[in-house]
Amino acid sequence: MNGQRILSPNDTADELAGTAFVHVDEQLVGAYLTADFASAVRLLDAVAAAADEVNHHPDVKLGWGRVEFELSSHDAGGVTSRDVALARRITAIAAEHGAKPGN
Repeated sequence: MNGQRILSPNDTADELAGTAFVHVDEQLVGAYLTADFASAVRLLDAVAAAADEVNHHPDVKLGWGRVEFELSSHDAGGVTSRDVALARRITAIAAEHGAKPGN
């Protein structure tokens, strides 16, 4: 384990308010809708750059006008503050790109 405390859904509820993310089992899951495939790719590219900056990377599913993210700290075995911080950053990036929550 990396020293990060594993967070429960109760721990993350307030921090995830206003995001597309929900705490399901041992991960944060969220999706954003975009106008088309190209804009989904641009959103994903921006998220990839942010994830590289903090060296914490989501699992991603990309489709036409939709990007789905799964966040978990695999080294800690669940959701940590790193995942919450990245979920909030993804939310800000999505807003900058005009993407809408898609859960």
